[in-house]
Amino acid sequence: MIKSSNLTEEFPEILSIWEASVKATHHFLSPEKIQDIKQIIVRGNLFAKVEIYSYFDLNGRRLGFLGLSKNKIEMLFIHPDFRGSGVGKALTEFALSTKNIRRVDVNEQNGQAVGFYKKIGFKVIKRNPLDAAGNPFPILEMIFE
Repeated sequence: MIKSSNLTEEFPEILSIWEASVKATHHFLSPEKIQDIKQIIVRGNLFAKVEIYSYFDLNGRRLGFLGLSKNKIEMLFIHPDFRGSGVGKALTEFALSTKNIRRVDVNEQNGQAVGFYKKIGFKVIKRNPLDAAGNPFPILEMIFE
């Protein structure tokens, strides 16, 4: 089940899923860089700046989440124990069909994410050599057509 998750009391669990997912998939980031980004998320209250939707199993466990802005998937993170189980696909299809979101930016070095979005039907329209913070982590802008 997918539910809105914009209550601040939900953010610690969402942050925990974010961290576990990043450690499992973003091998190009050092542990120190992951902690730096985590602090940016917390200090900047970034979860409050997007619409968050979580995927819950039948037992009420949060397995992953999606963060949306007005026109883009800003974040999609699945707990590593549930990757490959359809959670990411369900959340992405929710963004496409219910919210009419057609854009996403993906770290080029996260080949699994790039492949995931391509399999769903997203196409690369632009490559940026730096991420939004100016770090040398190339970003692919993708669109669903």
